[in-house]
Amino acid sequence: MNQNISASFRPGSRKYNSTIMNLETLRQYCLKKQDTGEDFPFDDETLVFRVRGKIFALTSIYDRPLTVNLKCDPELAMELRERYEEVRPGYHMNKKHWNTVTLDGSLSSKEIFSMVDHSYELVKKGARKTERRTPGKNGKSPRRAIR
Repeated sequence: MNQNISASFRPGSRKYNSTIMNLETLRQYCLKKQDTGEDFPFDDETLVFRVRGKIFALTSIYDRPLTVNLKCDPELAMELRERYEEVRPGYHMNKKHWNTVTLDGSLSSKEIFSMVDHSYELVKKGARKTERRTPGKNGKSPRRAIR
């Protein structure tokens, strides 16, 4: 496991954190990042955060407790699922690469923001690779990466 990645996710206090992250806090944090945007591409309930057009986080605006799907390095994803009961395989996502995180106050904001940062960086790095492809005659990439 990459030590730099796992260092961000050191186990914190397992006491109940009295501050439950809300949708607006998560939204503001995601949108502070460079080249990000938000939209509702699936329905009027699923809020998606993108970096350079690629999804790095999504959440239902009505779920309580709030949950968020975040991309994750597969090895780290397994480690986080074992460490935290609030982290499970991504709902409606590729379970190897995505986690669903429940924001019920059990995880600290620092831990959640570290997971958001990790997802953002993974997707941003992947978006750079996509941008380097040469477009075909119709302006679209000749191949699309399967993730």
